[in-house]
Amino acid sequence: MVHGVFPFMPHRVGKGSQKIARFERLCSEVRRFVTANPGCSAQAIVANLNHDQKMRNHGLTPRKVGFFITRHLAATLTWWQDHRAGRRVYGLISDVDESNPV
Repeated sequence: MVHGVFPFMPHRVGKGSQKIARFERLCSEVRRFVTANPGCSAQAIVANLNHDQKMRNHGLTPRKVGFFITRHLAATLTWWQDHRAGRRVYGLISDVDESNPV
């Protein structure tokens, strides 16, 4: 065995059932919260997930949630700039098409 090479996969490369379950739960919880609260910020999403949904061990931050939404939920959720607060707010794509806040 070569020094430093393990017979198993590195920590973050695997696709185990727990990792898939956490990913799917995070997707559904973010989608559910944004659907119920259109125009919410990433900070509000993180607060809901960490405190209300008890997802404390996921290490969520507003920055991570913002990247997560644009990377994995772009088909259903979108963002626009709230110029009064100077931050991104998130909503459903169908809501944006109807009201066109941009």
